[in-house]
Amino acid sequence: MAPFGTSILHTKLRREIWQMRGQMLAIALVIAGGIAVCLLSLVNYASLSATRDQYYQEHQFADVFVNLKRAPKQVLAQVADIPGVTRLSARVEAVAKLDVAGFQDPVSARLVSVPATGQPAVNQLYLRQGRLPDASRTDEAAIIGSFADAHDLQLDDRITGIINGRQQQLTIVGIAESPEFIYVIPPGGMLPDYERYGVIWMPEEALASAMDMRGAFNSLVLQTAPDHPVEDVIDRLDRLLDRYGSAGAFSREDQFSHRFLSDELEQLKAMATIFPAIFLGVAMFLLNVVVSRLISTQREIIAVLKAFGYSNRQIGWHYSQLVLVIALIGLVIGTLAGLWLGRALGELYMEFYRFPELLFRINPLWVLLLAGISLGVAWLGGWRAIRAAAMLPPAQAMQPEGPARFQISAPERLLGWVRFTQPSRMIVRHLSRRPGRTLLSITGIAMATAIVVVGNFQFSSVSLMVHTQFAKVQKQDLTVSLTDPVRQSAMYGLARLPGIWYTEGRRVTAVELINGHRRWRTALTGIPDDAKLQFVVDHQLQNVNIPQAGILLTDFLADSLGLRPGDTVTVRVLEGQRPTLNLPVSGVTSEFLGVGAYMNLDAMNQALAEGPVINQILMNLDPDLTETVYQELRDTPKVMALNLRQATLDSFFETLAKTFLTYTFIISLLGGIIAFGVIYNTARISLAERARDLASLRVLGYSHNEVSHILLGELAVLLIVGIPLGWAIGTGLGQLVVTAMQTELYRVPLIITGKTLALAANVVIASALISGFITWRRLRKLDLVAVLKTRE
Repeated sequence: MAPFGTSILHTKLRREIWQMRGQMLAIALVIAGGIAVCLLSLVNYASLSATRDQYYQEHQFADVFVNLKRAPKQVLAQVADIPGVTRLSARVEAVAKLDVAGFQDPVSARLVSVPATGQPAVNQLYLRQGRLPDASRTDEAAIIGSFADAHDLQLDDRITGIINGRQQQLTIVGIAESPEFIYVIPPGGMLPDYERYGVIWMPEEALASAMDMRGAFNSLVLQTAPDHPVEDVIDRLDRLLDRYGSAGAFSREDQFSHRFLSDELEQLKAMATIFPAIFLGVAMFLLNVVVSRLISTQREIIAVLKAFGYSNRQIGWHYSQLVLVIALIGLVIGTLAGLWLGRALGELYMEFYRFPELLFRINPLWVLLLAGISLGVAWLGGWRAIRAAAMLPPAQAMQPEGPARFQISAPERLLGWVRFTQPSRMIVRHLSRRPGRTLLSITGIAMATAIVVVGNFQFSSVSLMVHTQFAKVQKQDLTVSLTDPVRQSAMYGLARLPGIWYTEGRRVTAVELINGHRRWRTALTGIPDDAKLQFVVDHQLQNVNIPQAGILLTDFLADSLGLRPGDTVTVRVLEGQRPTLNLPVSGVTSEFLGVGAYMNLDAMNQALAEGPVINQILMNLDPDLTETVYQELRDTPKVMALNLRQATLDSFFETLAKTFLTYTFIISLLGGIIAFGVIYNTARISLAERARDLASLRVLGYSHNEVSHILLGELAVLLIVGIPLGWAIGTGLGQLVVTAMQTELYRVPLIITGKTLALAANVVIASALISGFITWRRLRKLDLVAVLKTRE
């Protein structure tokens, strides 16, 4: 009997799966959406983490970094004796302006020396092509791959560099990558610019001679023992190298490239939690509704099964299988889609981060855990209905449901003055007399709308980021960074050059901000009173006047340091005389890209005791004479780098916006699929529940269009109520998303525009129209003969 009984239930299960294939696929796609989003985030997190860790290990990435003015190599013996230091490399670093054939924009590069022995002990290079420069040659160099790719440079090509005021021809003998420059940022910039900034490695003797650094070094990188506190090594280094103009040692955690890559990984990990939770929550809700309503239509079948000896456990397991099949279909689809999308997005990240190759990794335990969670969530979604089916007494199940007790509802009384047609009155009565079921349907539509809102608001947010950063905050065409601070009067000489319309100076210095145990290395920028090209804005994006005293902090930085206006922050200056200042926090600004601190230029110079000096000049240029200006500045001594605002904007769209919006597009697409799944199931379930009633109306003489009006009119009412509620829920979920996505590199603002709301509504309405059309066609196939038969 058991095998026979089991085969009967299996046959019933197969038939129900086939009959409900549309609804099951729609729910499975909802589950698949959550799994795909989770997997694509986890795949990229695991792959980038594994790639980074292996790259760091194989190429001896440093744990501690120090930049200084000049120190004799004899000091290295003392550095090596510091407890915890296991490996070190002393280097010479410099900045050069380059002349690349066929490229007119200004180009700069960071020069880094390599020892005569070849690979340095720390921060070893990965050679993509060629070899390291020969120590006996002064004209050989290796260049970073991003710069080579941007200019299509090959081995044996030549570039011209201005090094320490002297022009020098360099022959490319190698194309390399380094764990130190996974994320390549030009001086004074905040985003990569592969065309206008690169890294060049030269023989140590050649670079030391060009920079008058023979027998000395100005950069030190070292590794420490894993079990030794890095802070102790940093403290000893600071005391030892202070007399040599050290800017302060800092750990790997504060190294620019590593810091931003870590932020990206943390963001991926957060996204792997938030979006799947939303998607699986919707799936759980849908399963509960579908299984509950399915069981309510199978009361007589359940009674017959129990009458033939099936136990409560067998009945419960039968309906559990139905739920688990739906979840399993979603799991398979979501896993395949997530792995495929994860690999595709990983390849896109490889254009952004400079790894030799991407190690595609996914922890099998994560996949098993995700599968367990998905199946568990699905079963929990239908548990209440499954339990009710299993516990339903046979005698009670054999009886048809008793007639509902109706009375005039509140909505009917409120709308009593409206002259409804009879079908419209039926719609109002049905929705108002089953408030629980109506609320569930509205909630489903609202969640579908909310997911589309969450998936699309970032597009408007990115537009605001661009407008704020490149129209309100930065209005200069060109930023000129100088090698050393100069008197402000030097700026006026440049202002007289042909093609320069307006100049404005500012002072930028590296600092460490300290509040108790919290520390942050950043840049302190001095802005003049009459600034016209550089502004800071508040949360309402209005310009903020720079106070005559005190310091302004960006909101992200203030929160990270635990500071509020009126508090005092310790500012340890890392350049020049390196004083330590105690400054009041005068206010908090709002920025979407990067973090920083601001002061009045005169107040800053007075605090630094350096006189009226600047080290950056902002310019507006005549568009017809830009190349002339670039050439003049390229040949000007003390000019370290030129940063174009348009180049920064282009870089934003090629890097951050490209990866971010690609991720957003995937979320939007999956959100649209979920919206369709929710609406389609709502329409199909309503049809399944009311098929007998609607067929009865057809027998009584109602036309097909009138019957369709009753069913589809209910869906329209649910949409009218559910879409605005979904907008509100989507705004709340959006706030959750932007909070999780805050990093030092960028903060996405929550911008819900009318366009975003309209798009969400249109997606849901389009899903409703498609679902309505399918339902309208099924209404034509109602079995009118069945209504003449009694259930008794």
